[in-house]
Amino acid sequence: MGESHGLMGMPGMGMPGIGFFGLLVIGFLAGYVAGKTMNREHGFLINILVGIAGAFVGGTIAGIAGISFYGFLGNLVVAILGAILILWIFGRSAPRRTR
Repeated sequence: MGESHGLMGMPGMGMPGIGFFGLLVIGFLAGYVAGKTMNREHGFLINILVGIAGAFVGGTIAGIAGISFYGFLGNLVVAILGAILILWIFGRSAPRRTR
Protein backbone atom coordinates (compact mmCIF):
# COMPACT_ATOMS: atom_id res chain seq x y z
CA MET A 1 0.00 0.00 0.00
CA GLY A 2 1.15 3.53 -0.67
CA GLU A 3 2.12 5.78 2.16
CA SER A 4 0.50 9.23 2.31
CA HIS A 5 2.86 12.15 2.07
CA GLY A 6 2.26 15.33 4.00
CA LEU A 7 4.18 18.56 4.23
CA MET A 8 6.94 18.83 1.61
CA GLY A 9 6.31 15.27 0.40
CA MET A 10 7.87 13.68 3.46
CA PRO A 11 6.09 10.61 4.83
CA GLY A 12 4.56 11.14 8.24
CA MET A 13 5.62 14.79 8.24
CA GLY A 14 2.64 17.04 8.28
CA MET A 15 -0.94 17.14 7.24
CA PRO A 16 -2.01 15.33 4.09
CA GLY A 17 -4.09 17.44 1.74
CA ILE A 18 -3.51 20.72 3.57
CA GLY A 19 -1.56 23.55 1.95
CA PHE A 20 0.62 26.19 3.57
CA PHE A 21 -2.28 28.54 4.37
CA GLY A 22 -4.28 25.63 5.80
CA LEU A 23 -1.26 24.71 7.91
CA LEU A 24 -1.20 28.22 9.39
CA VAL A 25 -4.96 28.23 10.08
CA ILE A 26 -4.89 24.78 11.66
CA GLY A 27 -1.75 25.72 13.59
CA PHE A 28 -3.39 28.82 15.04
CA LEU A 29 -6.66 27.06 15.90
CA ALA A 30 -4.89 24.04 17.41
CA GLY A 31 -2.53 26.23 19.45
CA TYR A 32 -5.40 28.41 20.64
CA VAL A 33 -7.60 25.47 21.69
CA ALA A 34 -4.66 23.67 23.33
CA GLY A 35 -3.68 26.84 25.20
CA LYS A 36 -7.21 27.33 26.51
CA THR A 37 -7.48 23.63 27.41
CA MET A 38 -4.20 23.73 29.33
CA ASN A 39 -5.07 27.14 30.88
CA ARG A 40 -2.23 28.97 29.13
CA GLU A 41 -2.19 32.39 27.50
CA HIS A 42 -0.06 32.68 24.36
CA GLY A 43 0.15 35.20 21.60
CA PHE A 44 -0.81 34.73 17.96
CA LEU A 45 2.64 33.55 16.76
CA ILE A 46 3.17 31.16 19.67
CA ASN A 47 -0.28 29.64 19.04
CA ILE A 48 0.68 28.99 15.42
CA LEU A 49 4.04 27.47 16.37
CA VAL A 50 2.55 25.26 19.10
CA GLY A 51 -0.24 24.17 16.74
CA ILE A 52 2.14 23.33 13.88
CA ALA A 53 4.43 21.41 16.25
CA GLY A 54 1.32 19.68 17.60
CA ALA A 55 0.34 18.70 14.06
CA PHE A 56 3.71 17.03 13.55
CA VAL A 57 3.64 15.29 16.93
CA GLY A 58 -0.02 14.25 16.62
CA GLY A 59 0.45 13.14 13.01
CA THR A 60 3.48 11.06 13.91
CA ILE A 61 1.72 9.39 16.84
CA ALA A 62 -1.38 8.75 14.72
CA GLY A 63 0.80 7.24 11.99
CA ILE A 64 2.59 4.96 14.44
CA ALA A 65 -0.77 3.91 15.93
CA GLY A 66 -2.16 3.24 12.44
CA ILE A 67 -4.87 5.90 12.78
CA SER A 68 -5.89 7.57 9.53
CA PHE A 69 -7.08 11.17 9.45
CA TYR A 70 -8.19 13.24 6.50
CA GLY A 71 -9.34 16.73 5.66
CA PHE A 72 -9.44 19.90 7.65
CA LEU A 73 -11.33 18.51 10.65
CA GLY A 74 -9.23 15.35 10.96
CA ASN A 75 -6.00 17.34 10.77
CA LEU A 76 -7.33 19.88 13.26
CA VAL A 77 -8.22 17.21 15.83
CA VAL A 78 -4.81 15.54 15.47
CA ALA A 79 -3.04 18.92 15.74
CA ILE A 80 -5.02 19.88 18.86
CA LEU A 81 -4.21 16.59 20.57
CA GLY A 82 -0.53 16.92 19.64
CA ALA A 83 -0.42 20.54 20.85
CA ILE A 84 -2.04 19.59 24.16
CA LEU A 85 0.58 16.86 24.58
CA ILE A 86 3.39 19.33 23.87
CA LEU A 87 2.04 21.88 26.36
CA TRP A 88 1.56 19.15 28.96
CA ILE A 89 5.16 17.91 28.52
CA PHE A 90 6.57 21.45 28.69
CA GLY A 91 4.43 22.17 31.75
CA ARG A 92 5.78 19.11 33.51
CA SER A 93 9.41 19.87 32.63
CA ALA A 94 9.36 23.62 33.39
CA PRO A 95 10.76 24.67 36.75
CA ARG A 96 8.09 25.60 39.28
CA ARG A 97 7.69 29.29 39.98
CA THR A 98 7.64 30.35 43.60
CA ARG A 99 6.13 33.53 44.96
